[in-house]
Amino acid sequence: MGELGEESSVEARVRGIAERAARERGLELVHVEMAGGARSPVVRVFIDKPGGVTHEDCSELSQHVGTVLDVEDFIPGTYTLEVSSPGLERGLYSRGDYERFAGRLARLKTRGAINGQRNFHGRILTVEGEWVLFDDRTTGRARVPLSEIAKANLEIDIEEEFRRAEEREREEKRSGVGGRRSVRG
Repeated sequence: MGELGEESSVEARVRGIAERAARERGLELVHVEMAGGARSPVVRVFIDKPGGVTHEDCSELSQHVGTVLDVEDFIPGTYTLEVSSPGLERGLYSRGDYERFAGRLARLKTRGAINGQRNFHGRILTVEGEWVLFDDRTTGRARVPLSEIAKANLEIDIEEEFRRAEEREREEKRSGVGGRRSVRG
C-alpha cells in the first residue's frame, strides 16, 4: 500500500524490483498490489510517465519484472503478473501524489469518520504537513489526515479536459500542426 498503509513483505519485495526496473526505463512506479488468493495470486504493477505509458512500456517492464520474480522465486505457486497504466482516475497512494495533483478533482474514503463524514468528493487543495486540505462539494473544506485515507482516486474533470483540448487545437492551428490525437490509457 505504500506510504499510506501496511504492505506485506512479498509486496515490498515486488515493489523494490518493480521500482528499480521502472527507474531504469524512465518510468514512474505508481503502485504495486497483491490480489487474489494464495492459490492464484495476482501481482499488479501500475506505471506512468509524462504523456502516458505505451503498450511497449508495459510489455518491457512486465518481461523484466517477471523474469526477476521467477528467478528469485519468493511468490509461492503460480502467479499472474499484470503491468498497466494507472488510468485516468489513478489512485493516490502517497503524500507526493496529493502534492502533485493539488487542484485536481478526487474522491477520498477515510478509515474513520472525520466530522461525521467518511466519503469526500471534491478538489485537493494542498498538503499541510501530514494533512490533505480538501474542498468537499457537499460540506466544504476539510482537513484529512494522510494516515486516515483508506482509498483515494483522481476524478476526470470533463470541463477541464474540454478546455485543454480546445487549447491544444488552438496551439496546433497556430503552429501549423494538424491531425487527430489519440488517447492512451
